Amino acid sequence: MKIWPGLPYPLGATYDGSGTNFSIFSEVAEQVELCLFDEDGLETRIELPEVTGYCWHGYLPGIEPGQRYGFRVHGPWSPEHGHRCNEAKLLLDPYAKAIEGSVDWNDAVFPYRLDKGPDVRSDTDSAPYVPRCVVHQPYFDWNGDRRLQLPWHETIIYETHVKGFTCNNPDIPEELRGTYAGMAHQVSIEHLRSLGVTAVELLPVHQFIHDKRLIDMGLRNYWGYNSIGYFAPHNDYSAESRPGAVVAEFKQMVRALHQAGIEVILDVVYNHTAEGNHLGPMLSFKGIDNFYYYRTMDDDPRHYMDYTGTGNSLHMRNPHVLQLLMDSLRYWIQEMHIDGFRFDLASTLARELHEVDKLSAFFDLIQQDPVVSQVKLIAEPWDVGEGGYQVGNFPPVWSEWNGRYRDCVRDFWPGRDETLGEFAARFAGSPDLYENTTRLPFASVNFVTAHDGFTLRDLVSYDHKHNKANGEENRDGTDDSRSWNCGVEGPTDDPEILELRAKQQRNFLATLLLSQGVPMILGGDEMGRTQQGNNNAYCQDNEISWLDWEHADEELLEFCRRLIEFRQKHPVFHRRRWFQGREIHGTEIKDIAWFTLEGSQMAEEDWGESYAKSLGVYLNGAAIPNPNPKGDPVTDDDFYLIFNAHYEPLDFILPGEEWADSWLLELDTRNGWVDEAKPLKAGDTIQADARSLVVLRHEA
Repeated sequence: MKIWPGLPYPLGATYDGSGTNFSIFSEVAEQVELCLFDEDGLETRIELPEVTGYCWHGYLPGIEPGQRYGFRVHGPWSPEHGHRCNEAKLLLDPYAKAIEGSVDWNDAVFPYRLDKGPDVRSDTDSAPYVPRCVVHQPYFDWNGDRRLQLPWHETIIYETHVKGFTCNNPDIPEELRGTYAGMAHQVSIEHLRSLGVTAVELLPVHQFIHDKRLIDMGLRNYWGYNSIGYFAPHNDYSAESRPGAVVAEFKQMVRALHQAGIEVILDVVYNHTAEGNHLGPMLSFKGIDNFYYYRTMDDDPRHYMDYTGTGNSLHMRNPHVLQLLMDSLRYWIQEMHIDGFRFDLASTLARELHEVDKLSAFFDLIQQDPVVSQVKLIAEPWDVGEGGYQVGNFPPVWSEWNGRYRDCVRDFWPGRDETLGEFAARFAGSPDLYENTTRLPFASVNFVTAHDGFTLRDLVSYDHKHNKANGEENRDGTDDSRSWNCGVEGPTDDPEILELRAKQQRNFLATLLLSQGVPMILGGDEMGRTQQGNNNAYCQDNEISWLDWEHADEELLEFCRRLIEFRQKHPVFHRRRWFQGREIHGTEIKDIAWFTLEGSQMAEEDWGESYAKSLGVYLNGAAIPNPNPKGDPVTDDDFYLIFNAHYEPLDFILPGEEWADSWLLELDTRNGWVDEAKPLKAGDTIQADARSLVVLRHEA
């Protein structure tokens, strides 16, 4: 087969209508072979004829979409120097846009002899046991689709899993359940639209593999934080069987969600790969240029720096590693129309040397990139390394998962001792974390539950984790869930406990949706999903993790729908700018004010009472500082919220007439929404039930 010189860029396999250009970066390689596979798995090896700037490249006329391929890299095998080249191992293209198949955990997928140790090279061919790359068809009719660019302050995120969201939904055709097509189905979209969320945040959809340890135990890597292909949508989530068809199916999902007004945010794992540590398999980067792509130990390059707890960390100081990440992000934005990203263990990406550096090259590149800097960027602002907890410390264009919000709100509603000042700061958007860095309230992505940990129903049903199904004797998962079972561990028929649990779920949801910042709801929480007390269900690709549509809590679902509608209707709950807590327009009325049970404004000493578990907050709808996109003033009704986390009912006196002369009861989490209520006057007393939230409105 005749091969032309081709071009070094773009990297990967690029079909131009007549043939395909192949290019792969390796600084250590001495020779690179392109391996083509036919329908029967027969391999044809072709040496790439050119190398330009360490990019090995060639062009093959007549090679069309659907062609399966991989690479073999010849070079030094010297683990003591960090080099692990092994031409016996078929390697995935880091820039592959589509990948077919999965890993069959034969000994051949490891670059070393398992019976001799990690320094002794294995010469067994791995090709029969590893996935293939596929040349993809770049053309797709988007039918005018583009990124939605919804304002951050109007965003409500729904974190979910492509497979788990639809796998058990009886209203979706069986062949589409658990797939991108299932997510795009009208039944799925109607649920999201009726709920009122504006964005789905999908757990990892980059091509990933299932760990050998899990497969041996009969489990799977359900969450998918084990990436091996940063350009390819995960093939297990495709309803199509044709090579490369997964790309079009993914695009159809994005287009359908956009047509419904719903953005798509991807959870991305650029901090490590599925190749693990020195005992892990060889699937791609490790065989292409191990020392370049991975952080190795300075004093022993056989081993890897591990800031993620998964075996390796990508080498963020090297230009081609940074290029890989930036090319990947731009690809998903420009070619797949993705609206934003949530970066797993983002502190790892800031480690150029050892310490976390928020001014690292990766963040500099994002800041100046005209494409990537314009989408929604969310950091998980921690990793497992020293100094990795960085909530509040990311650059201005970033928003963050606010772990301090989660912890504070989880502590507040069970009535644990803490200062009210912490809770007030979280409710107001965490200005103590973000305001002094020129960031706005949407820097705080607020959440009470996420994929990692208890679901909302389990948060109020279990004091302890129940993770035995994970096969680690209940040792995995956090022991600090800050949960409360309301008196009985797990399932119960006690009506009082069930009533309290239902109220606590409403408390958590109402607090989340009425706080400043960007709320994120865990998929299934709106209808009472349980994981049976498992707070680390990463390996449970089964009913433990999948949404249970048959037993949905319809009352909770309707409560959540109305709560989201209420938030979106009233801009005072999603302001673009910070509260100032100062008097407005020369009057004594403020944009926000905090009150005691007696209806007087909180004094300094009131904030420091660790036993105090109740307060009122006034929100001024006439003091929203920013106009709408057309420059018109934004105004709203005034609101008075009562938070009572005490274990007994408490009487609250409403503020004086200078704040408002009358109030209408809108919501009481004891019973839910109030459609008709007798007006209350300034100075009246209202009783807030034990552990309840009350919302009152004064019509402007």
